[in-house]
Parts: sequence; structure tokens; C-alpha cells
Amino acid sequence: MTILTTLVLIPGLASDAVVWQPLADAAALRSHHADLTRDSAITAMAERLLAETTGPLIAVGHSMGGRVAMEMARLAPERLAGLVLANTGHHPRRAGEDARRQEMIDLGNRDIELLADVWLPPMLDPARTTDVALMAQLRAMVRRAGPAVHERQIRALLGRPDAMAYIPSLACPMLLVAAQQDGWSPIAQHREIAAAAPDAELSIIDNAGHFAPLERPDEVTTAITSWLDRRFGDRHA
Repeated sequence: MTILTTLVLIPGLASDAVVWQPLADAAALRSHHADLTRDSAITAMAERLLAETTGPLIAVGHSMGGRVAMEMARLAPERLAGLVLANTGHHPRRAGEDARRQEMIDLGNRDIELLADVWLPPMLDPARTTDVALMAQLRAMVRRAGPAVHERQIRALLGRPDAMAYIPSLACPMLLVAAQQDGWSPIAQHREIAAAAPDAELSIIDNAGHFAPLERPDEVTTAITSWLDRRFGDRHA
């Protein structure tokens, strides 16, 4: 009996399945959309996803979702066949971060629409902030998350593990997807992960910021599916 590999699609902060839907539509592997709204710790999110799925997995994470994907690989290396990490990072909590994050929590609890207005534009390629359809899609996603989920996920990020402490032990193939205009998770950060991982490749997306999977869905999807075909072509459903 053939054991099928599942693509676990993991969104980031205040995000949902919309982020990875283009990849789900294009990939030849069966997919599982992750729900990160219920837990207040990165490790708990990873444990839930491992419990919700069976068999070998390829975890595809965006931003915070990349941290969850790496934690899944740390917890269950025997199940993680591969990792795709887009617009993500590896650092533990930094000095002064608590206060900055608390400001965003307070803003979201006061007015989720205002949070979207303040938070989203710096996350994008500056050239895309006037894209009415894209901005409407992102604002709707933040509204769906709501203030309680936003706060819970921020708390999880503040308590995040130091991923670099275990990245060198992640033996599965890894694809890093970085974006030229991503000021939040810059290319240099992805190069650091790639240099530390045993088997990693880096793909750079032009004309995109931190929300590259939605800013440039065709380019991001092509980068990932090409890598999947090359590394896992024999595991397709």
C-alpha cells in the first residue's frame, strides 16, 4: 500500500487558508490547511498539527507558520519529509519586543480595522499598497482573525523557541522562500537559516514583501511546486 505524503499548509499571524490556497490548488499532493487560532504557544500549535494528521508530512509555513513548521520537524523528525519556509525567521524574542508587540495587541483590541490599517502596509512591497483588491483581501483576513486570536498568536510569538538552536539538526530537505521587499523577514535572515540547515535551498521572489504568497501567488506557487516536483515527485497522490 502506498503511503501518501500530506502538504500541511500553515498561515502566519492573523492569517488563514487564503494565504496558501493558490498552492493547494496547484500542488499534486493532498493538502491539510492548518488552523492556528486555538493555541497560545508555537509548540502547542505544532503538536496539534501533528496530532491532526497521519503519515509523512511536508510542512509549508508562512511567517509565524514557518516557526510552527520548524517546531513540527523538531518534535517529529521521523514524520517530516520536507519543509517550506516563506517569509519567516529563527530568532528568539528580542530586547524591546514585548512593548512593541503590546502596542499592537492594544490597538487590535481597541479597533481591529485600525490594526489592519496600521499593520498591513509595512508588510507589503510599497508598490502594492495601492492595490485595492489585495488590500481588501488582507484586511478581510485580519477581520476574520479578530482581536482575541491576534492577541493569542502574538503571545505565542513572544514565547517562541530559538529555532537556530535546532535548525542544524533538521535533516529533511528545506526550501526557503524570501522576498526582495520584505523588511520584516529580510533575505539575510533566510540565508542564515539556509547556511545552518543540512539540506536547504533559497528562492527569492521579486517585487514582493512579507505577504509574498498573496502579493505574488503565481511566482511563489511555481517556486514551491517546482521544488516539490524535483524533490518529492514520486510521492504525489
